Amino acid sequence: MNINDKFFLRLIWIVTAVVLLVVIALKMIPPPQGRPSFIYMLPHIIGGINATCSILLIISLIFIKRKNIQAHKVTNVITFVLSALFLVFYILFHLYEKDTRFGDADHNGLLSAAELAATGAYRYVYFFILITHIILAVVVLPLILISFLRGFSMQVERHRKIVRWAYPVWLYVAVTGVVVYLMISPYYNF
Repeated sequence: MNINDKFFLRLIWIVTAVVLLVVIALKMIPPPQGRPSFIYMLPHIIGGINATCSILLIISLIFIKRKNIQAHKVTNVITFVLSALFLVFYILFHLYEKDTRFGDADHNGLLSAAELAATGAYRYVYFFILITHIILAVVVLPLILISFLRGFSMQVERHRKIVRWAYPVWLYVAVTGVVVYLMISPYYNF
């Protein structure tokens, strides 16, 4: 590992920590007064970005299996940029809108016995998917960044080693992001 790699690895861990702290802070700070009207479009855009990233990750795998390295790189850069845009939109949305409660059909922020009964076991499925999505989203960020560092610096073997872990986790996070969006969208209060 050279000095340049050490610098970028430190930067990756700093970026990861900052992103994690910002997301945690979003849960603790009250929303600003006055919500911009576009905020309500963001969950739909975020869901679309996750769906697009899921497809692009599969296309990227096909490109590398066919040894089309340039197309693989371009596809991954596009996916990475979309994922970064997702993160910006996610932070912006959750700055203004706090968590939506799964099952809150009347949008009052509380779950009545009837609302809980209506969701049934489906609620447990949702929370399992959501919790694994969140945990793996935290884990995958440094894996993605390290795999990009190694891929673009043509450290092919080191890139392959980390991608064995990063790729399936990134794909899982992207796909479950779509699933979470589809499951929670009926309960948005707008």
